[in-house]
Amino acid sequence: MKPEELKIIFLDRDGVINEFPGMGNYVVSLGDFRMIPGSAKAVGLLCRAGFEVHVITNQGCVSRGLLSREGLDKIHQRMRAEIEKEGGDLAGIFYCPHQTSDVCDCKKPRTTLFLKAVAERRVDFSNVYFIGDSEEDILAGKNLGCKTVLVLSGRIPETQTGKLPVQPDFIKQDLWEAAQWITQEKS
Repeated sequence: MKPEELKIIFLDRDGVINEFPGMGNYVVSLGDFRMIPGSAKAVGLLCRAGFEVHVITNQGCVSRGLLSREGLDKIHQRMRAEIEKEGGDLAGIFYCPHQTSDVCDCKKPRTTLFLKAVAERRVDFSNVYFIGDSEEDILAGKNLGCKTVLVLSGRIPETQTGKLPVQPDFIKQDLWEAAQWITQEKS
């Protein structure tokens, strides 16, 4: 059986869709959640181009007790609402609530959440993009066999990209630039 011909995009959240809160910090309230300009519009563009868009995010703030699952759901409802205003629709939001010390199966760079997002479907991951802002995002995409896109709107400044132990396939300024490029490439 051949893999389905699906157009799938995986997105990290902090530093890709919303502003990165800074190393060691978390978005723990609606007041902390600020969309990166153009990110909601980018998801809308991807959806209109026929992509199924999923958010895959590590949210260790939950296991640290800084934010409840209900609080995280409210932040994600706000994110969905902002994206829907721009004609986008997230197929799913999958998050790991653990810290690295919890040694779970779902924290990126592991691939459990990605596989959960595509459920029982057979997917050719070499045709899938994962857009992230960190080394763990690039490593997760590589572990899955995705095309990786590093955006410079979050953790890693452009001057540091050459020093990454795992190099992304592509580098773009932000999600809007990445979405425009992907939709042109795949049209």
